[in-house]
Amino acid sequence: MTGLLRIGYLSTLYHTSHLLRQLRWVEQDLEVDCEWLLFGTGPEMVHAFEGREIDMGYIGLPPAIIGMAGGAPLVCVGGGHVEGTVMVAGPSFRDLAESDGVRAFLQQFRNRRVGIPAAGSIHDVIFRGLLLEHAVAEVEIVNTPWADLIPYAFRKGELHAAVGTPPLALLCEQECGARTVMPPEALWPFNPSYGIVVRREMLGQESRIEGFLRIHERACNLIRESPEEAARHTVSALPGLDEPFVRGVYGISPKYCASLPEAYIESTLRFLPLMKKLGYLSDPPLPEEIFESTFIEKVHPDPHHYSSP
Repeated sequence: MTGLLRIGYLSTLYHTSHLLRQLRWVEQDLEVDCEWLLFGTGPEMVHAFEGREIDMGYIGLPPAIIGMAGGAPLVCVGGGHVEGTVMVAGPSFRDLAESDGVRAFLQQFRNRRVGIPAAGSIHDVIFRGLLLEHAVAEVEIVNTPWADLIPYAFRKGELHAAVGTPPLALLCEQECGARTVMPPEALWPFNPSYGIVVRREMLGQESRIEGFLRIHERACNLIRESPEEAARHTVSALPGLDEPFVRGVYGISPKYCASLPEAYIESTLRFLPLMKKLGYLSDPPLPEEIFESTFIEKVHPDPHHYSSP
């Protein structure tokens, strides 16, 4: 082995981290020892980057950008998935298709409680942005430090709706009687649900970054092309889950790829003025401070697979 690679990851099921932890492709192909560290939220992971506790991480771009603006030595070198934010609600609420437009849909949640992961998470920014855009006030947003707490609050009647990842949405549907009321593509088209971020000090380690991105793309392809096999490995990495649930998560928004196409970058940059308006940013970073696409362009020069069936 030639050194240690410390990788931060989240519990989100459709991230390739679970496959790579189980299959040990990184250790085998890069000949490194890997230390995988689990974090409850993206903002928590940013703090670990600031403390130089991890070298690389799986994270939503908004919390990473907040960290960059605050001086965290981060840069995004690869993608992973787009449109990973879903809204579910109790059966008494209309879905978007049953409503007279987005504003009418959102107005039914006035004086209601909507559970969302941590403030500054991509789900939080997207939903707050929708409320601002359509001038809907008096919706009570309940941010939680761990997304896994939301289904329990939903079941206890403490929430009327939730906005979060496909696993969160499916869990609320199966255990709490909720249903999807706003699908991923309706909330924010091509939004970067997560990417691969590294400490800037790693940028000189070209072979290690490119090697990891090749492995990451291989795992993205496995999820997209062979979801049954990917689900089997994910369940082995996360005992207590069942394969049908994982396959259901994969199918909610099956848009997996490691590349950083123009649409991914443009969608990310659209977050900057909104995050400034929300008070999460005062001085947004420049595009070149957010992305370093040199590595993935070498690894993935072909068109992206986000839209592939």
